[in-house]
Amino acid sequence: MNTAASNDPRIQEVRITEDEIIAYLVDGRTISVPLAWSWRLSEATPAQRANFRLIGTGQGVHWPDVDEDLSVEGMLHGVPARRPKTRPAAAASRKVRRGEASTKRMQPARTKIARG
Repeated sequence: MNTAASNDPRIQEVRITEDEIIAYLVDGRTISVPLAWSWRLSEATPAQRANFRLIGTGQGVHWPDVDEDLSVEGMLHGVPARRPKTRPAAAASRKVRRGEASTKRMQPARTKIARG
């Protein structure tokens, strides 16, 4: 019995189209997921999408130009990559850079002086 053999799914080859990521597994299966499942890849150029390498012995795929990793397990189980939530401060600084910041100025609080 060969103890080095594994039943874990492994990717043998990957093909990227305009709409999907197609993985050919070593056991003969072919799986595909929508390209939109990876917001990084869907926003990448065709050249960036074409630059990838298999991770380990086929457990996943890495795209160095866009810092994206997809695992065969994630593809099989239907786990899309989530876009990170933007922090309020980061969103505000982007508005300032784009000239969209609020032009309202805060006024100092006015207090009444008690006379007596």
